[in-house]
Amino acid sequence: MKYKNLTIIGTSHISKESMNQVENFIEKQNPTVVALELDKKRAYALMHDHIKRSIGFSDIRRIGFKGYLFSLIGAWAEKKLGDMVGVSPGDEMKTALKLIKKNNLKVAYIDQDIDITLKRFSKTLTWKEKWNFIVDLFRGFVLKQKTYTFDLNKVPSKKIVDKMIKEVKVRYPNLYLVLVKERNIFMAKKLMHLIKLKPEDKILAIVGAGHEEEMIKLIKKNINKFDAV
Repeated sequence: MKYKNLTIIGTSHISKESMNQVENFIEKQNPTVVALELDKKRAYALMHDHIKRSIGFSDIRRIGFKGYLFSLIGAWAEKKLGDMVGVSPGDEMKTALKLIKKNNLKVAYIDQDIDITLKRFSKTLTWKEKWNFIVDLFRGFVLKQKTYTFDLNKVPSKKIVDKMIKEVKVRYPNLYLVLVKERNIFMAKKLMHLIKLKPEDKILAIVGAGHEEEMIKLIKKNINKFDAV
């Protein structure tokens, strides 16, 4: 999706198609800045395999108990899906970081600090939503019940993404608020800052498919009244 000097591509974090998509866009579109749905800590951990990426029990005080549980369960689910298609979670971002270095491009980390997100998650998530999350994982991985049918190797279609987001809003309203809506606003502001500060730069933003459309709407709505200073 394109707007002015900004192009946003929505990816799947466990999709081989996303890795190819990222490579093609960077090599063929020749952006001057690549903005990633990462914070600096996650980017560093992604490129240094010896760095411990998982959340430990000692992190509960920092991010909250529910944030700790969500991080563990979410990482397990993402890895399980990634193993099914032979891709490690975040490989498309790793591909981008390698190409950024190779082509000597500027990089912008536009996502909110993961600790802030998980702490917010701990404060807002209800126990009902937590129970729904466990039930849905059980249905999906143990009972093998399928809610959606799509190729894990590919980025889900806009129709499927829209349907999934609508269901999350209903079944997990606070999860949607913290993990999607608040981060959409945060990342859109970062991109508006880049557009205003360096209008001559050609910006490519790489984010999860569930963020792409709403971020463009936010930017189009607010860019003319946004002050980069």
